[in-house]
Formats: sequence, C-alpha cells, structure tokens
Amino acid sequence: MNSTTPSSFFSQWTGQALNVIDASIPKSDYIAIDLSKANQDLNTFDVASSSAWEIYMANYLKAHNKQVAFGGYLETRNLYNRSAYFSAQAETEQRNIHIGLDLWCPANTAVLSCFDGTIHSFNNNTNFGDYGPTIIVKHTINNETFYTLYGHLSEASIANLKVGATVAQGETIAHLGDASVNGDYAPHLHFQIILDIQDKTGDYPGVCCLNTLAFYKSNTVDPGPILGV
Repeated sequence: MNSTTPSSFFSQWTGQALNVIDASIPKSDYIAIDLSKANQDLNTFDVASSSAWEIYMANYLKAHNKQVAFGGYLETRNLYNRSAYFSAQAETEQRNIHIGLDLWCPANTAVLSCFDGTIHSFNNNTNFGDYGPTIIVKHTINNETFYTLYGHLSEASIANLKVGATVAQGETIAHLGDASVNGDYAPHLHFQIILDIQDKTGDYPGVCCLNTLAFYKSNTVDPGPILGV
C-alpha cells in the first residue's frame, strides 16, 4: 500500500460479498468452521490424515446442509504439527497461526480472481503440508498496489499460466486440487490478501509463529468482510 490505511482502502468492498470460488454457490450456503485448538471435535479423528479430514468436512457440511465451510484468519491451529515444515521446538517459533481465509469445498471447484489484476507469479510448493500449486495476483486500484494469493490448486491450474497475464474480477483463474497435489489436505482454497509481497514469487507465508504475528497481522487483511462471510 502507498498511503491509504488498509482498513479504509478495503472498506470500499465491505458488503459487496465478492467471490473467490464458484459464484453460483450463494453465501447462504456457506458456514463458519472453527479449526482452532479449542475445537474438541478435532481430537476425535486423525488430523494427520487428509482422508480423515475429507470425511470430517463432508459430515460437517452435510449436518448443516451447506456447501462451503470457511474461516481461519488469525486462528491458532494444531493441525500443522504433523509437518516438520511448520513445527519448531520453541512454542513462540511454531508456525501455527493462520493468516489467510480457508474455504473448504470439493476438488475441481472453480477459483475466481477477487479483483481485476495481473498474474504476479505462480509455483508448485510441494513441501508436505504446503500450498501445492499456488497463484499470486497483483492488483493496482486507485494507485494502491496489493496482492492476493490462491493456494491448494490443481496442477492444471498453473500448467499454461503466464506472468503478466490480465485477469478480471470474477474470472475463473484456477480449480481446487485434491490431496494428492494440494499439500495433503482435504480440498480447500487458501485465500490471502497481502499488502507487501516482499519480493517473494509463487509463495508467501500463510501461517506464522507468535514471534512474527505482529508483522503478518499488519501485512495481511482479513478477507471475511470483503467476501461477505
């Protein structure tokens, strides 16, 4: 961002209920889900198993008669402990605070650009528990530049992508991947709004530790109000 404070700049989209997945799914078919350490349901199945996660998510959606489960911005989670890519010995260094918004829905669901922009970068981040195929879009609106990240995509989503390609708000830019390619998770979109990309390409932290929380909290924006969830 240049000069406008993030809260005032992004408030222009509050209430517009923009979409980052299949726009034919109404927001009334979304339901919040708590994946924090406080959710005791997560102690009832093997959180290291992507197939167990798929069953849990399917049952959660069926029980509430919804199509999409969402949530997770600034949520402290235990589920990353399964991967050495995130875990650390010291508690303050453990990367377990989620700094994006997750939308849990079936593989192959269309992923849409939240705003007009251009493809900044993309990559297949193949560490266990990582994003898998990932796209970052650059946006410049009213002289303010920011970025959106879309993670856990299908491999086909980045197969023919080109840096600098123009995308329109609401345009399908990808599809969700399954556990075999998305970092070994139940299918979902990790959506993140980033103010300063810090010269990173094709990747940006979606989970931080307590020691870096203040920075990442100031460098990301809660997508919930913009998506109307």
